[in-house]
Amino acid sequence: MTDNVRGPAPAAGGEDEQWLAEVARAASADAGGVPVELLGDYLRLLTDAAVTGRRPRRAELDAVGALGRRAAEQGVSAGRAVRLYLSAARRVWRQFPHLDRSDDSEAVRAAADAVLQVVDTAVATLAEGYAVARRELVRREESLRRELVDDLLRGDSDLGGLVERAEPFGLDLARVHQVALAAPGRRLPDTEAAISALERAVFDRLGDRDVLVATKEGLLVVIAPADPVATDRGRGPAGNLGTLMHGELDRLVRGRPWQVAVGRPHPGVYGIARSYEEAREALTTARRLHSETSVIDAHDLLIYRVLLRDQPAMVDLVRAVLTPLAQARGGAEPLLDTLNEYFACGEVSTEAARRLHVSVRTVTYRLARVRALSGYDPADARDRFTLHAAVLGARALDWPRKPLPA
Repeated sequence: MTDNVRGPAPAAGGEDEQWLAEVARAASADAGGVPVELLGDYLRLLTDAAVTGRRPRRAELDAVGALGRRAAEQGVSAGRAVRLYLSAARRVWRQFPHLDRSDDSEAVRAAADAVLQVVDTAVATLAEGYAVARRELVRREESLRRELVDDLLRGDSDLGGLVERAEPFGLDLARVHQVALAAPGRRLPDTEAAISALERAVFDRLGDRDVLVATKEGLLVVIAPADPVATDRGRGPAGNLGTLMHGELDRLVRGRPWQVAVGRPHPGVYGIARSYEEAREALTTARRLHSETSVIDAHDLLIYRVLLRDQPAMVDLVRAVLTPLAQARGGAEPLLDTLNEYFACGEVSTEAARRLHVSVRTVTYRLARVRALSGYDPADARDRFTLHAAVLGARALDWPRKPLPA
């Protein structure tokens, strides 16, 4: 570079310092108001490179990396941070006073090369520091989120502390929430893909506020706000959330077939724990019933919760009412299947026959065998209630596939 360009570096203070301050403010505005402090000594590195060709020292680059970490911690996006640095470099080069007095094209090209090297190195270092900080923040947030979800689902933590910890995640614990659990058909080696897919789907539908997605005991957990408008039978949007989750998860190659259980909506902190328990019980009950239903609404399985609250009484009912059916040719199972479908379709023999893929005559014969062996008539109102309760209990106890508990 000629002496016309390679002069002394601009001194701190005076006109040069004022010029660099103006460049910093303009670059900040270009980047959407990113704090000028995130530039650090970057402008001085650019001017030194343009005047003397000096490259940044290791300590100076470390300082730039620290600024990248600070940008991430302050919530500045990576794009805006990089734009700040690129805009500052463009303005310094365009307004650099020494270049206006140079008539040596080789010197200008050398200065440009030196400045571009500084820009390249500084922006790469800034981005690396930003990425490191973001990874640390994500790990810290994931740990805090997992702890928060565990405490919310347990329902026995300090209420004030939970409210304070939930606020950064946008969770309003005064609202009505529901909990949904997704169980993979096969163990997932990595749940990150499933969590990311669920977050995208649920956030797109419900927004990124007041929703938590995490894992617990091999299950994917979603805590989401419940629509206050109830649908038929007083239920909220359990089916909507469950269907949304299952549809998204079923696209994944790993984990299929998925089964999703959704608890009923409940208000407050303890409502979240209650909805979780309902979803977990619904998932367990569906497995005991060998149900292959993709989306399970806890509301539909309330009767099983009632029946299984007093298991000894239920075992006694099944033993007294249904065990005589084991004397039938082929055992009790065909008769139980017939009773189950008969009650499920409103005691219509033709519909029960269609569901069972047998003739109406076969259904009529089996109902007669139930009456003869058990002494309970499926056509009698009082007997029908007892038989139906016993059939539901047998399904919950997985009888006759398994022996009744002693």
